[in-house]
Amino acid sequence: MNLVFRKAEVLEIDTALTLLKQAAQTLAQKGLKQWAYWTTPPQEKVDWVKAGFANGEFYFVENEAKQVMAMFRLLNEDTLYWGQMVEEARYIHSLVVHKDFAGNKLGQRIVAELEKQTLAEGVNLLRLDCDATNAQLCKYYINQGFIQVGVKDLPLGKYNLYEKALC
Repeated sequence: MNLVFRKAEVLEIDTALTLLKQAAQTLAQKGLKQWAYWTTPPQEKVDWVKAGFANGEFYFVENEAKQVMAMFRLLNEDTLYWGQMVEEARYIHSLVVHKDFAGNKLGQRIVAELEKQTLAEGVNLLRLDCDATNAQLCKYYINQGFIQVGVKDLPLGKYNLYEKALC
């Protein structure tokens, strides 16, 4: 199956919020509190999504039928989670696979494509954060070659910081 990556349009914010809410509900069904705030997001999180859309940082991943299968946010810097960093990197946030397409290694394929795109831009580091309470997801990223390099405590949770050197 071919994946089509496209920049999300500002009018599609509701689609993004719906995907985040569905992901939170799925996590809750598994007994995880990760992203619980997305079921009724605080204004600061909605504003964070709106800012990402305004900056052209959100992307949807579609199939040939133009069904939205996944979403992610890609940033050139991430001072909220990572602070000021010297090395140039790309930062993945809010990687969500629609529940109808889960279990097909779609997340891995998206990360692999982002690795290729990042390298093509001459950038050798890919970074992301992961809720520290979700051991399975943390292991998922480690199995993809990411290395934990820090921890960040924020009001809505504790996050492991991961990076992957690309070559």
